[in-house]
Amino acid sequence: MEFLVASAIGALTAAGIYLCLRARTFPVVLGLAMLSYAINLFLFAMGRLLVDRPPLYAKDVVEHTDPLPQALVLTAIVISFGMTALAVVLSLRTFLETGTDQVDGIPDEDTKRKAADRK
Repeated sequence: MEFLVASAIGALTAAGIYLCLRARTFPVVLGLAMLSYAINLFLFAMGRLLVDRPPLYAKDVVEHTDPLPQALVLTAIVISFGMTALAVVLSLRTFLETGTDQVDGIPDEDTKRKAADRK
């Protein structure tokens, strides 16, 4: 089971880094989302959660789970959702103002050719 979770974290991280290095804005946003999923899975896996154990300490309970990883993952999900929404809005605004979805804002040859054909 640990190998499966570690493989999933590695695959999400590799896909996220690959997409973040692309030249278009939409793959960069998807790459950031995948990296945040990998971080959430890593935080959740590092918590060493126990099955069928209460999250709070009580006098008669022998073992309890640590609620901190669950709280960190929940907070990270909310923050990553807000970050992804902001990145989508910023990339859409950049596309509408520059006419290209390249990260550097310089249109490639295909975009220039299509714009010239429309005129």
